[in-house]
Amino acid sequence: MGKLTFAIPTLLGVEGLTADELRRMKMENVRVENGRVFCDGEPKDIPRLNLRLRTGERVLILLGAFPAYSFEDLFEGTRKLPWERFIPDGGQFPVKGFSLNSALHSVPACQSIVKKAVATRLGKVYHRETLPETGALYQIQFSIMKDVASLMLDTTGPGLYKRGYRAVGVAAPLRETLAAALVMLSGYRGKDPFCDPFCGSGTIAIEAALIAKNRAPGLNRTFAAQKWPWLPSDAWVEAAGEAMDLEFDGDYEIWGGDIDPAAIRVARDNAVKADVEDLVRFEVADARSFSRTEEYGRIVSNPPYGERLMERREAEELYRDFGRAVQGLPAGWKLNILSSHTEFERTFGRTADKKRKLYNGMLKCDLFQYGVKRAKRH
Repeated sequence: MGKLTFAIPTLLGVEGLTADELRRMKMENVRVENGRVFCDGEPKDIPRLNLRLRTGERVLILLGAFPAYSFEDLFEGTRKLPWERFIPDGGQFPVKGFSLNSALHSVPACQSIVKKAVATRLGKVYHRETLPETGALYQIQFSIMKDVASLMLDTTGPGLYKRGYRAVGVAAPLRETLAAALVMLSGYRGKDPFCDPFCGSGTIAIEAALIAKNRAPGLNRTFAAQKWPWLPSDAWVEAAGEAMDLEFDGDYEIWGGDIDPAAIRVARDNAVKADVEDLVRFEVADARSFSRTEEYGRIVSNPPYGERLMERREAEELYRDFGRAVQGLPAGWKLNILSSHTEFERTFGRTADKKRKLYNGMLKCDLFQYGVKRAKRH
């Protein structure tokens, strides 16, 4: 199979973290674009990346990129790519994608052109007029940005944020990939006490436990490429073994609190599913009376944003009360609060030492980071 180029889509704002992850995994030629990171590797890296990436959204194989100003350009460029290297006779190859700032802006039309081009090439190679598509799934993805088409194959299946531990049917405001990014941006490495006073279903605390233990987040799920005949199952077994060999044993102090007892029940259940229930303690607690006696620690949290008018006022009161509560913390605590609320700093009572723009899905947020210096009392 030889060398492959991988494209890793990311949430906006976390590209640098994903690039760092790839470098730590010794991937070659890591390069960053808005919303995606590229690297070079081999087929055996498909399981490694899927199992171990914390902040990437999925692992795509980039087959090629070319200018596409017309449907003919798109058809010919797609047809010239070596699809038969990846998609065997009988493989299913649905197409999805998007177009931004390009002459070819009709996504359904582009989908059908790409499908036709791939079918034309595979039909010729496999000597078939119609392709059965009864085998494993080879999801084709395309992106057309500024008239450059990129054609990719998805090795992941359901996005990498679906770690396999979250309870079904629970609406959660935060993707696991973004939760992991918040923990990493806080500088947490498993040494300090770690707290999330608005823990909800426990995602941030669970990701902190996975990071502290250095456990691969994808060990409890399956991936599309596991059914691909050209990628031997040994590669998955080896990658899982390599990932487990990198785990640490340790005694970590990770705590999540929420005022809603139902949320705490879900969080505890999720921790069991993630196999970190011995590392995280969840309890019913009111963030407005949050306090700790340890000299240092980290808070990483995603409090309610207050999207509607009444909720917005309640959210502001909550931020104000929480801001007063954390003023009583010892000087060695660091705070990292994600919020889309435009008045967060004013209502919290302190200007952040550092702000980082992030996107929770399509919602623009800021990560407000507060260092060790103690705030003056109001």
